[in-house]
Amino acid sequence: MAHRALTTHAAALTATAALLLTACGGSDEPNAADGGASPSAAPEGAVTRAQAAKILDTYGTVNSKANTTQDAKLLSTVEGGQVHEQSKADYTTFDTWTKADQSDYKKPFSYQAREYYIPVGEDWFAVKATASGSKNPALLVFDKEGSTWKMVSAVYSDAPIPAIDTGNHGLATAVAPSTRVGAMAPNDVSAAFEDLFETGGKKAGAALSSSTGAAKDALKLYKDRTKGDTARWATRKYFAKAPAHKETYALRLTDGGVLAVVPTAHTKETLLKPQYMSSFQITPNDEESAYNPDKRALITDTFQGMALATLPPTGKPSVIADEYRMTDSK
Repeated sequence: MAHRALTTHAAALTATAALLLTACGGSDEPNAADGGASPSAAPEGAVTRAQAAKILDTYGTVNSKANTTQDAKLLSTVEGGQVHEQSKADYTTFDTWTKADQSDYKKPFSYQAREYYIPVGEDWFAVKATASGSKNPALLVFDKEGSTWKMVSAVYSDAPIPAIDTGNHGLATAVAPSTRVGAMAPNDVSAAFEDLFETGGKKAGAALSSSTGAAKDALKLYKDRTKGDTARWATRKYFAKAPAHKETYALRLTDGGVLAVVPTAHTKETLLKPQYMSSFQITPNDEESAYNPDKRALITDTFQGMALATLPPTGKPSVIADEYRMTDSK
């Protein structure tokens, strides 16, 4: 997405802009100094830095345009994956926001302080950047749908994003999501993180560090499920759910560990206690009402998300940042 406080994306694609998002590869420019070897001898990624910059610029332009009218179809021309699930949710709930938040969301934005991470021999690339209006860096991932480049993940982080290894002629090194790094593989992170919401980390989540802000927030939601005004007459539980999009992206860090962008998802169920079933109904909040305004005995909210995790060679992996949006309520 765009700057994650409140943002989304778009702009009418001209023929020129559309070309910038079509698949591009090859070596119209070297990726880095190659020690005197010819460009053809150097390893290559799916795009050059110049091409990646144009793709990101076009994404920001289109995103900004789509935000002005919440045009999900336009946005889908440059965005896919989990990030697009979240953007569509932003558009669905837009009318429930404050006027100030709506105004901020519609402001055009661009990306600064860019660092490009283009892995050797892969069909995707990542960018670390800061969106205008945001102080936090984000890791953005672009992948192809057919021949079109789209942003598929965007995770903004309060914590510093660790140094990614670009020692291969300036290119990054991808790690297969199934490759075990220390305590777990990147593919294992999603289930472990969702276990913090579901069981408080009693199962798979025990393998994760509980010291990061993302983990603390997840554990707080689990602990607070029996608190609040609704606790007297309803139960609240979280359940892990298969993400809408399952792709995980992982890059080697300079310290030998791995940085992974993983898809996440869970549901939150608020259920009337048996003694209240015959006489009460739960009134959905404004956000839930955007999907279903009916009062009901059980409200099931779906949250689609993304997380940024570090997997060290030794010690527990950490989820350093996460992004969630309510994408449905029944």
